[in-house]
Amino acid sequence: MAPAKILVVDDDPAIRNLVHRFLTKQNYHMESAEDGKSAMQVFEQFNPDLVILDVNLPDANGYSLCQEMQSRTNVFVLMLTSRTDEADKVRGFAQGADDYITKPFSLVELGGRVGAILKRQRIVTTAEQQCLTFGGLMIDPVRREVKLNEEIVPLTALEFDLLHFLAAHPGRVWRRAELIQEVWDYEYVGDQRVVDVHIGQIRKKIEIDTSQPALIQTVRGVGYKFESPAVVS
Repeated sequence: MAPAKILVVDDDPAIRNLVHRFLTKQNYHMESAEDGKSAMQVFEQFNPDLVILDVNLPDANGYSLCQEMQSRTNVFVLMLTSRTDEADKVRGFAQGADDYITKPFSLVELGGRVGAILKRQRIVTTAEQQCLTFGGLMIDPVRREVKLNEEIVPLTALEFDLLHFLAAHPGRVWRRAELIQEVWDYEYVGDQRVVDVHIGQIRKKIEIDTSQPALIQTVRGVGYKFESPAVVS
């Protein structure tokens, strides 16, 4: 299997080179960029599997760049930034980021996050290949597509993983920590509101009334569950 391709975008040459060298030693195929303009040029030519993206660039906002890249491909995005405010993290996830790590950071932790994100590219097993259908909602794990009433629903990679996981276990209630472990695939240290943000984004795209969600329901004090429309009261 070909090594995953990773683009690291940071205006600090020390950080950029450090990450580039470290991940090259982990057998990833690496490219780098120092600003938004060069990042998009490399992105178009390189077609990376993952972008490690600084939020504060001299000519671009990392959040906007994240959206631009994900509108072109289903690339994974790991935000790398000095902003430590939880509100910034929540904003990053709302813009489609798959993960968020703050400076200063451990290279070992960064490597773990990168590995966990890229594991979402794994080949699905035969048992996991079955399309899930709930009324007008269809979830195809092979194509990684979601359709609602025959219309494609534009989901980020992480939104798809979270929706597919919940829908594959209809009726079961999941705590936020359990969802982070199952979907993010590592021990997430931080505000578990990241789950709420992603659930909110998915609801905007598949629920008829987000104030009274029928498919992804909140179980107060516990977490979330997916209910088939056939059994929604």
